Amino acid sequence: MIENPILDNIHLSDGRNISIDTGLLAKQSNGSVVVSMGNTMLLASVVAEKEGKEDVDILPLIVDYRQNYSAVGKIPGGFIKREGRAFEEEILTMRIVDRVLRPLFPTNLFADIQIMVSLLSYDDEILPNVLAALAASASLAISDIPFYGPISEVRLVRITGGRFIINPSLHDVLNSDIDLVIGGSKESIIMMEGEMKEVSEEEILEAILFAHKAIKNQIEAQVHLAKRVKRSRIKRFYEKEILEPKKFMHHYYLQLKRESIRDLIIRENHRIDGRTSKEIRSLFSTVDCIPSAHGSALFMRGETQSLSYVTLGSSNDVNRIDNAIKEENEKFYLHYNFPPFSTGDIRLLRGVSRREVGHGNLAQSALKNIIPENTPYTIRIVSEILESNGSSSMATVCAGTLALMDAGISIKRPASGLAMGLIMDKGKEIILSDILGDEDYIGDMDLKVAGTKKGITACQMDIKIDGISYKILKKVFKQAYQGRIFILQEMLKTLSMPRVPMKPNIPKIFNLKITKGSIGFVIGPGGKTIQEIQKKTNTIITIKEKGEFGIVEIFGKEENKINKATDCIKNITFLPELGGVYDAKVKYLKEFGAIVEILPGKEYLLHISEINWEHEKNVEDVLKIGDIIRVKFMGIDSISRKIIISRKVLLPSLE
Repeated sequence: MIENPILDNIHLSDGRNISIDTGLLAKQSNGSVVVSMGNTMLLASVVAEKEGKEDVDILPLIVDYRQNYSAVGKIPGGFIKREGRAFEEEILTMRIVDRVLRPLFPTNLFADIQIMVSLLSYDDEILPNVLAALAASASLAISDIPFYGPISEVRLVRITGGRFIINPSLHDVLNSDIDLVIGGSKESIIMMEGEMKEVSEEEILEAILFAHKAIKNQIEAQVHLAKRVKRSRIKRFYEKEILEPKKFMHHYYLQLKRESIRDLIIRENHRIDGRTSKEIRSLFSTVDCIPSAHGSALFMRGETQSLSYVTLGSSNDVNRIDNAIKEENEKFYLHYNFPPFSTGDIRLLRGVSRREVGHGNLAQSALKNIIPENTPYTIRIVSEILESNGSSSMATVCAGTLALMDAGISIKRPASGLAMGLIMDKGKEIILSDILGDEDYIGDMDLKVAGTKKGITACQMDIKIDGISYKILKKVFKQAYQGRIFILQEMLKTLSMPRVPMKPNIPKIFNLKITKGSIGFVIGPGGKTIQEIQKKTNTIITIKEKGEFGIVEIFGKEENKINKATDCIKNITFLPELGGVYDAKVKYLKEFGAIVEILPGKEYLLHISEINWEHEKNVEDVLKIGDIIRVKFMGIDSISRKIIISRKVLLPSLE
């Protein structure tokens, strides 16, 4: 047991500092640390069972990451005032931590291990998820659990001028063209995931090299910390295997299967399904396959199928993100569903799985940067994986691209994606394009790359060995480019450009600018006016303030009803232009003039002195109710602030 708190520091190249301390909190666990950067602070703890599990073939590792609202001085919204199920951002963090840790546990370790990382404090400058893997690894490094670490992760962005930033702020992330989370050991990169704005393979390799230097520094600090902690590594996790080896026969069988397939590929350059290393499986795609959808596409690559739908909505349909550290609206989002029948399995449906969140996020990242900024619609893509045998997330990118074009969205450029594998053994390396599920299991690397002809928009990499050289990684990226361009060319044979015109069932959007002072008139008391317009025209109307104006969005399926709603709003917000001439209908006669209507509901006083150049004693001598006359807008009275209109200035002068 640790007697006194122990502290170590990591100095970043830009002058900032990360601290790791242990010995004060959560001492009942196998290992616990507090990691701090600025006022962002995380607590990580790890606990392991004393005995291994039987009949399992993968490490039963659980990684949990949670962001507490109290860490940012907030109270959870909604009816239930306590933290509940994990948000997608938390799930994504759990996945990237798991993926960098899992390869560095002994292959014969089958004991339950749980790592919990909690956000204690957040300062708006340092995103907490970038410190989660460092905290998790440090807790393992000081524990008695067998682990071939330490490891660490950094988030790297590239901002204007080509400058790289490690562990950026949210502002830096929003202004970057490369956003990568990279995890690795001292020797190599193990995991990578992120999105880019159509950058080259060379630029990504440069980013990886820069990130690895920072990772090494964080690893050295953990090693130094662990040397100062008194602990004893015990063999309790191995005893069951040594005493009862027959109970682990299933695991040994899988190991034998893995080695046999690898040997076949290395010795004979022969893949499971008979393809060459660069060959892509048979491709099939079609669009407009779901009649009622705004856009739809089926993409098939071998035994992997994605049926993707595009739905176009209004600004009311944005994906509202409201968690402990982020409040924003997404106008483009993608949901990925992986039903059990897609792999011939039976499984109870218990909500969205971590896999579905992770794969959906990767596909969304790949497609997000091909959506034009001026698209008026909120866009939702749903990918239903109907069959899966390798890289369904990249099939989603392909199907999603075709579905967007089928919906008539003017994407910047079409995107495609595929998964790459690598087998390294006996001094040889075989790079595999478009890997099968079994090839992913037995291989040394899984690299998913998506992008356009111009450049990469998203990638994800997991390495299962000690490391690969940058020379090999460069070869993998080059072969991946050839594969995804081939797939892209085949896709474009189905649909080469966005559909013009859009389908008749696609809703229309019209934007109207009004003065800020007119917003209240359009909404009306208690929202009565805007609700009546929506009901009468079967439209959805939203208004947002932007500077001195209000932007009115009118969303509907029928153009004539959108026009009707537009006219209603124009009538409500109408203000005559200085010097403008209008037809006006006489509504009422008064002793001092006539009340005339320029537009429905827009009534103004035509003073008796502005009817004729001659002096008129009685309005009735000149005008009658129902007369249509021409009037000119003269301005606004500086004292009464009333609108002045005139008929006489449009008549010949007496002079």
